[in-house]
Amino acid sequence: MRRAIGILSRLVYGLASVSTIVCLVLIGGSVVARYVFHAPQPWIDKVAGWLVLALVLLAAPEAQRRFEHIGVDVAVGRMGPRLARAAHVVGAASVVAVAGILLWAGWETVAFSRMVGLVTDVAEIPEWWVQLLLPVGAAVLLLVSLAQLVVLLLGGTPEYLPTGDEELPRDTLARGE
Repeated sequence: MRRAIGILSRLVYGLASVSTIVCLVLIGGSVVARYVFHAPQPWIDKVAGWLVLALVLLAAPEAQRRFEHIGVDVAVGRMGPRLARAAHVVGAASVVAVAGILLWAGWETVAFSRMVGLVTDVAEIPEWWVQLLLPVGAAVLLLVSLAQLVVLLLGGTPEYLPTGDEELPRDTLARGE
């Protein structure tokens, strides 16, 4: 089951990566259209916004799976093993709760937009097509975090769980300097 969730997480992460590349190409094209040909394309800004949304919502499950979200690893590293496990359980349970709320709210938003028939300014694309990113990303995030929580509660160690004794990367770019 963990393997299937990992594959699903990497699949939506791949879609997030593609959305990033498409976003960069569109924005580059927008800059050329605006400043070289003096023909701005306002639809590109809206589509780029959708692609950024896809990037965030579809990359979050993989970041959770790899424990790459912002955390206080230094604090957890200084706790004893039992307290550190409890902190990881609380963290995973928190992500489960937030993902569940996002899934429910996203599904409600999609249902409402479909019921009312909302469309975008760009080619009258149905709003719910874009809004569907929220429940899809939240559902995968829920699966990933729920699997981590179950592994932790059963006494196992989820893949990529930080131990707190990892050395920080020496590369200044990787450290965000």
